[in-house]
Amino acid sequence: MRGVAMLLLALGAALLLAGGGRCLGRRLLLLLLLLPRRARRPLPAEGKAVLITGCDKGFGHALAKRLHSKGFTVFAGCLQADENGDGARELRSMKSDRMQVLQMDVCSDLEVAQAADFVKRTLKEPEEGLWGLVNNAGVSTFGEVEFASLDNYKNVAEINLWGTVRVTKAFLPLIRRAKGRVVNITSMLGRMVSPSRSCYCISKFGVAAFSDCLRQEMYRWGVRVILIEPSNFVAATGILTADGIDRQAEALWRGASRTVQEDYGREYFTRHVALMKSFVNSGLKDMSLVLNDITEALTSPCPKNRYNPMETYWWVRLQVMTHLPTAIADWLYIPGATL
Repeated sequence: MRGVAMLLLALGAALLLAGGGRCLGRRLLLLLLLLPRRARRPLPAEGKAVLITGCDKGFGHALAKRLHSKGFTVFAGCLQADENGDGARELRSMKSDRMQVLQMDVCSDLEVAQAADFVKRTLKEPEEGLWGLVNNAGVSTFGEVEFASLDNYKNVAEINLWGTVRVTKAFLPLIRRAKGRVVNITSMLGRMVSPSRSCYCISKFGVAAFSDCLRQEMYRWGVRVILIEPSNFVAATGILTADGIDRQAEALWRGASRTVQEDYGREYFTRHVALMKSFVNSGLKDMSLVLNDITEALTSPCPKNRYNPMETYWWVRLQVMTHLPTAIADWLYIPGATL
């Protein structure tokens, strides 16, 4: 199979360069892309260490346990480790030398630096570096642009975007030593937008751009930078709750100007909040798709640059929103949009 692939690649490139056979050359290169790839054995987990942020609950908590069961040494960064939060306490109760729970607020320069120092001191072979970094910590919010305050935008970005940048910069030297992996958890809303989610979308688009830049910079070092772009897993992760939405809604209404309150009206705003609360129990309840993709990103000899753990509907919508002309994509999915 490899010989066939190399032959197709050589013929396609030659025809494209020759000029006269461009159509055939493109077809040969397309055929090469469609050839099935030979399955390769996953890389061994034994002796490899991975740091994960946001392990108090959700993806991070489940991933810490999954990777530990695979044989990885896991450094589980928790926001409430020092407060003995439920997630940190459960991970500590495993009483395993390969499960190290550490306090880590990704917004704190001090805590991130202390975590990096702890990892360096704890690694059995620090000169060999850290195999994996999974930037998972994140928050979500809602609110149309005229209701969301600048503080809303800044607070979400501080965790989702700047937290990712801060942690990556702190651990990248260790990752480079190991020629390891940086895995950043974004979202389908890091490549397509949604009304009322601009605070979240901006932060995730930023993480995607940061990851793409870092990926290109890291090729020469042998480091892979990988994006995980899940769809809706709100019901599984609890990243949004009904109580949280009520608190956010009250703050959004109080913070809006009188003009905005009068123009939108309380009835419209109430309906909008009810719609968001119905969103709390939506989406996939099983995190396996996401956990499987992150595990593959860390263990595959040839990981993809992007993984899309999502249902078929959301995958199709993502392709439509990112590939079709904007006017057509909006017309298909956004109420009120016209061609």
